[in-house]
Amino acid sequence: MSIRYRKNIKDKFIEGLDLTWFSLVDELKTIVKDKGAMLIFILAVCAYPLVYSIAYMNNVVRDIPITVVDLDHTSSSRQMVKMISATKEISVSQEVGSLHEARQMFWDGDSKGVIMIPEWFEKDLLKGNQTSVSVYCDASYFLIYKETLTGTIQASGTLSAGVEIKRMMASGSSEEQAMLQRDPMPSKFYYLYNPSAAYGSGVMPGVILIILQQTLLVGIGMIGGAGKERRNNQEVKPGLKVRRGMFSVIFGKGLAYFGFYMVNIAFTLVYISKWFGFPNKGSFVDVCILLVPFLFSVIFLGMLISMMFRRREHSIMVLVFISPIVLFLSGLSWPSTSIPPLLYQISHIFPSTSMIPAFMRIRTMGVSISDVRPELIFMMYQMVFYFILAAVGYKISVIRQVKHHNIRMAEINLTVNQPPQNEMETETM
Repeated sequence: MSIRYRKNIKDKFIEGLDLTWFSLVDELKTIVKDKGAMLIFILAVCAYPLVYSIAYMNNVVRDIPITVVDLDHTSSSRQMVKMISATKEISVSQEVGSLHEARQMFWDGDSKGVIMIPEWFEKDLLKGNQTSVSVYCDASYFLIYKETLTGTIQASGTLSAGVEIKRMMASGSSEEQAMLQRDPMPSKFYYLYNPSAAYGSGVMPGVILIILQQTLLVGIGMIGGAGKERRNNQEVKPGLKVRRGMFSVIFGKGLAYFGFYMVNIAFTLVYISKWFGFPNKGSFVDVCILLVPFLFSVIFLGMLISMMFRRREHSIMVLVFISPIVLFLSGLSWPSTSIPPLLYQISHIFPSTSMIPAFMRIRTMGVSISDVRPELIFMMYQMVFYFILAAVGYKISVIRQVKHHNIRMAEINLTVNQPPQNEMETETM
C-alpha cells in the first residue's frame, strides 16, 4: 500500500470524523432550539411513564365491593357470606333481601357485582343434594370479572370441602382420611416471574419501551417537518461535502439523539422501575446491550420517516395515530400467537416488536443475553438496514435541494442581468 494511498485514507477518515462531529453538534443545537421537540423529548417521556406507573401502582384489583342477596338466612348461608368477605378479592359492601334491590344498586354504581344465595341452601347441603350460588359480575371489565369469580369459587369450594369432610367424619373416617379422600390429588399453583400476578408489573416495562420509541419518532418527525417548512432540511451545510459523507452525517445525527435519550433511559428504565418495584432480575449490562441497537434502529427509522412529512404537525397526527396499533401488535397486551401472522410480521417494522419480548425475558425471567440472541441479531440487522435507507434517502433529498437551489440562483442571476424593458424599447427606437 503506497504512502499516498494511506494518506488519502487518513484524510478521508479525519474528514468523516469532522463531519460526524459537526452533524452531532448541529443536530443537538437544532433539538434544543425546537421547543416542540424538547417538549416531546423531555416532558412527554417523563410524564407518560410516571402517570401510567402511578395509575397501576396498586398492581392488582382487590376488595371489590359486592352486594350479597341471602335468601336462606341460615347459619350456613351466613358462613358462606363470611367466607366470601374473607377473600382478598371481594369485599361484601351490602346485604339486601331481593335480587331487584341488588340489581338497582349495581346500576347505581354502589357495587361491582351481585352474589345470590338461594333458598333451601342449608337444607340441600344437609341432605347431600347439590346446590348452587349465583354470581352476577361485570364481564365488560375483565379484571373485575376475573377477581370476583375467583373469590367466589374459592369461598364456595372451601365451604363445600368442609361440608364433605364433616360428612365423611360422621361416617367413621378420621379427619386426615376425610381430607385425603376429599382431595386425593391437591393442586399447587406457582406464579412464575410475577408472583403477585400484578397487571402493572407485567405490562408497564413494555409500555415504557413503546413510549420511548414513539416519542423519539414523533420528535424526529417534528424536526424533519420543521426543516421542510423552512425549506431547509438541515442536511446541507456550507463548506461540507455531504454528498460523499452522508453516512457520517446520518451517524452524527443519530449520536445526537442517542446521547439525548440516554438520560431518558436512565430515568424511565432505572429510577421509575426502582420506585414502582417493577421486575429487575436480569443484568443491566445485558439490557444496555439490547438498548443500543434498539435506540439506533428507532432513530434511523425516524430519520427515514421524517422525510415523508412536509409540516411538523403531520408527524404528530400520523405517529400518534399509529401508537395504539404498535402497542396492540407488539404481543404485550395480547399474545403474539393469537395475532394474525401477517399483521405480526408487519409489526416487526417497528423495533419495539422485537425489543419487548427480549427485554421482558431479561428483566422478569433473569435470562442472559445469549437467550435473546435471535431478537438481538434481528435488531442489529434492522439498525444497519434503516441506517443505509436513511443515508440514501437523505442523499437523494440533498441532491434535489441542491438542484432546486441552483435553479433558483440561475433564475435570480438571469433576472439581475436582464436589462429593464423600457431601456430595451429606447434602444430600439
